[in-house]
Amino acid sequence: MDREAKKEAFRKYLESSGVLDTLTKVLVALYEENDKPSSAVEFVQQKLGGPSISDYEKLKAEKLDLQLKYNELLETHKETCRQLDELKNSKNRSGNNTC
Repeated sequence: MDREAKKEAFRKYLESSGVLDTLTKVLVALYEENDKPSSAVEFVQQKLGGPSISDYEKLKAEKLDLQLKYNELLETHKETCRQLDELKNSKNRSGNNTC
């Protein structure tokens, strides 16, 4: 498929999937804004349903915090499992197995 045919096929795909219509509506909304936003990209993102840059940064920080807490809990869980195994092994060695 030559380059022009690929372009045309892609354009038809964008049109049939509604992407062109959606982008056109967002760009028209930006055009009609009396007070143009300082970040046109952020305006487009918000109109398309994405988070603002500040919301994204907050979510990123929250994810990092939760990842750290998860890692701590995972380590605590591993240590607890290790201690449990030690207790089980010490009971088995002493012959007081009640199971």
